[in-house]
Amino acid sequence: MIAIIDYGVGNLRSVEKAFEAVGAQAVLTSDVGAIRAAERVVLPGVGAFGECAKRLRASHLDALVLEAAARNKPVLGLCVGLQLMFDEGHEFGVHKGLGLMRGRVVRFPEAGPHVPQIGWNQIENVQPHPLLTGLDEGTYFYFVHSYRVEAEDANNVLAVTEYGIRYPSICAHGSIAGVQFHPEKSQNAGLRLLANFAAM
Repeated sequence: MIAIIDYGVGNLRSVEKAFEAVGAQAVLTSDVGAIRAAERVVLPGVGAFGECAKRLRASHLDALVLEAAARNKPVLGLCVGLQLMFDEGHEFGVHKGLGLMRGRVVRFPEAGPHVPQIGWNQIENVQPHPLLTGLDEGTYFYFVHSYRVEAEDANNVLAVTEYGIRYPSICAHGSIAGVQFHPEKSQNAGLRLLANFAAM
């Protein structure tokens, strides 16, 4: 069972349906017992870093993410869910993240391409990981974001993407991992990544 944490940040049924499409049993839930009992946990995120962090803490579900990571349970962050795994986000102020990986979340440079980045872009694999099984160099995924991760530890970076600058688009540490794009909107490549997570 995969628990997709529902803390009120958008319609996440598409994530649930994408896991179903690859034959993985997933449930969108805010139930503490269900999340704790799940074999794997997904932390989604839609919108601004600060608001997502605030809602996650207000629901007291942040503790379950930290608990899952401490127990070496596979956890996957999606979009802002990846960003929340880092120390802090600099969107409309400075907001504390979960601190599961060292680094911060900052806006794309003003002098670069149009922000937000919306649409298809490629990943460049940096190091092997089970999450990347069957995903070739240059695979396209669907992105929607104005802020990006600055990771302090290069060992946490699995793949990077070019959008004016090269930035981490897939990160991992121990049993946790996160992607900046939306796998549920990324057709076959996204489904393959979710299937890889379900097999971790």
